[in-house]
Amino acid sequence: MEAPRWRPTMEALDGGPTMEAPRWRPGFTRASSVVVGHPLDTVKTRLQAGKGYKNTLHCILTIYRKETVMGFFKGMSFPLASITVYNSVVFGFFSNAQRLISKYRYGDGRHPCGMLDLTVASMLTGLVSVGLGAPVDLVKIRLQMQTQTVLAENLQLAANVSNGGNIPLHSVNIPNQRLYRGPLHCISSILQTEGLQGLYRGAGAMVLRDVPGYTLYFIPYTILCNLLKPDATSAPHPFSIWLAGGLAGSISWITATPADVVKSRMQADAQLQRKYKGIVHCIIHSYKTEGTQVSGHFIAHTLFLPPLLEQVFFRGTSVNAIRGFPMSATMFLSYELSLQFFRSL
Repeated sequence: MEAPRWRPTMEALDGGPTMEAPRWRPGFTRASSVVVGHPLDTVKTRLQAGKGYKNTLHCILTIYRKETVMGFFKGMSFPLASITVYNSVVFGFFSNAQRLISKYRYGDGRHPCGMLDLTVASMLTGLVSVGLGAPVDLVKIRLQMQTQTVLAENLQLAANVSNGGNIPLHSVNIPNQRLYRGPLHCISSILQTEGLQGLYRGAGAMVLRDVPGYTLYFIPYTILCNLLKPDATSAPHPFSIWLAGGLAGSISWITATPADVVKSRMQADAQLQRKYKGIVHCIIHSYKTEGTQVSGHFIAHTLFLPPLLEQVFFRGTSVNAIRGFPMSATMFLSYELSLQFFRSL
């Protein structure tokens, strides 16, 4: 089965050569995907790496009551500032990877890519995306988690008494004290205490998430766009692009949730007395301590979904499914419309 090379889908097919996605494009409209998806991303992160939330609805209400609406947008500034570069590199690399694969396999960079070619290009794109996205995700998660209860198992706090002994404190809630003042301060603090490798904590889990995740992102989008076209020679309607992008995003994020849970936990795990030694230790520790606990997905309870969604590694699945649709739909549609707009200038 052959699939056409990925290209801007708003491009009219007039028998000319297929155009590859540009290496860069003015991408300010893509920032809308961050704004649309970030509130639910905050909820997802709190469910996966936080404590004290009974279910998705309880998490949403807790954030609103304690932090107001602005609590849902914590940590958004860094992803918002980097989204243009990130998407330009990701989309550009994916297109150029297809061109190189076609040239290597078929001797012609414009030869349509087969499904295997698309899979390889998607996996390589996922790998490249980690190099750019890991530091952004880590800073975002650290800022999103700042209002969480400070646990003794993370900070090893102890109270001194008159006889010189120590009384361990199991939990200390410090709602007004923040470790990081903003994204730049967060980056500076991590570099000072952990070095450059500190910004890439959880990158291994991110590879496990993004390599298969991007495969289940670009391929469904390409297939769905082709299916939704009225005929083989016409470009998809904007609604088709929106729908294909949204469905592809939901599919990708649902399947990526287990690795996303591990990534979120490792990136939220600060330097002071870390809980997790690595990916394997995080998986084992999470399963042993929370593997049989009900995670409390509001939608899972409402729709009577299988108990699998209640396991620790599927926390945030329903949020990911809901969040992935508008975020990806907005990103793909904004990208395609921006290409059409700048070609018309």
